[in-house]
This record gives sequence, structure tokens and C-alpha cells, in this order.
Amino acid sequence: MQPSFQDSEILSYLGLPRDYDPLPSIDPVEFLKRHIHQLPPHVIQRFSLVTTPKQRTVITEIRNRRLKYTESRPGSLSFTAARNAWPALWQGRERGGQEEGREEQEWGKISFLGGAEQQVGKLGKLLGDFEEEREAERVRFIRRTQANDDFVPEEEDSDSEEEYEFPKTQEVEESESPEEAKALFERRIRERFIYGLLEGADYDSVDWDEGLDVDDDRNAEERWFDDD
Repeated sequence: MQPSFQDSEILSYLGLPRDYDPLPSIDPVEFLKRHIHQLPPHVIQRFSLVTTPKQRTVITEIRNRRLKYTESRPGSLSFTAARNAWPALWQGRERGGQEEGREEQEWGKISFLGGAEQQVGKLGKLLGDFEEEREAERVRFIRRTQANDDFVPEEEDSDSEEEYEFPKTQEVEESESPEEAKALFERRIRERFIYGLLEGADYDSVDWDEGLDVDDDRNAEERWFDDD
């Protein structure tokens, strides 16, 4: 059963009156700013039902939980995983699907028919080629459908108290090395994650994790941007 979002339950847990302003359902972001550290996990997770990752970016604690998470270099935001999940953001020029092809070819060599080299050598290469082409086609399709996607979506609500303009990241130059292109892409992924712009990313496991809190959230964030 999906959790429900009811003001009465949240206000009751905090001992707040029913006419409390702001109500969680009316202004959930402002409510979180005031009470984020007072709500237990099973309650605060319900705010995912009434807020988006981008909206939650204005909350300092949440923004810095994301920052600390990206600094841990999680596998889900690694170069290979991110390039496969968000290929439209990758500006590199090598053919997509090569790593997947190598993995499929290795599987064919090791797993099929006990790994008898004479029997499966050609099969492994064939499987690898198929997987590489499938992944390359998936990347091409996503890039075509997202070709006109703006780097930062337009803000529909101009009345919000605090807006964060996503820092523009330079495009890959022809003179850049593959290593520089990868580093730029990884930085773009980290920045988009922090600002709530990575569609499909698992924000809930980060935004509501008190274990990612730091002693001085504001200074921690400023140090990160200064370092970069």
C-alpha cells in the first residue's frame, strides 16, 4: 500500500495545531525548512509525494546531503553508469555500448558451454557485437528525442522564495582529451544531481538520510564550489 500524505498525522506527530501555518500540504518546502530535523524517516519520506527533487533543492540540508553523497563517488553516478543512464548529457565522441559489448563477450567466453574456447570464441564475439550495437542504438534514440532539451528547465513558479540557477558547464571542446571530457561529464552529473535535475535518480534515499548531514551545511557547500 502506498503511503498517504495527511496534514493531521504530521501535525499531530509534532504536536502542532491543525491551523498551523504553513500546512505541510500547502507549502511543504517551507514546512521542511522548519521541521526537517524533527520528523522521523517513516514520516518525512511522505514529502516525496508532494515535492519534486528540484523543489527540495532550496532546502540547505537536502542540498548538502546530496553534496556529501556525490563526494562519496557512488557507483550510480560513476562515468559508465551515468553515461548509460543519461546518454544525452554525454558529449563524448566514442561509440556507445563498447563496454557493454565487452561484458557480453566476456560472459560468452566464461559462462557458455563451460567456457570451452574453441566452441564459444566466435559466439562470445558475436554476442559482444550485438550488445554493443543495441546499446549504441539506445543512446542514439535517447539523444535524438532529447536533442532540444534545455540544460535547465524553465521555472513555472516565479513566486518561490529562493531560486537556484544551475551553473552552466562548458561543452566539450574538440581539443579536449578523453580524460578531460570524462571529468567534465562527471562534474555535470554531480551538479545536476545536487540541483535535482537528474531524471530517474534515486533522490529519496539521499534526501531523507540524516546520516549524510554535516556539522556546518552552508560552509561545506561553499567549500565545494570554491574548490571547483
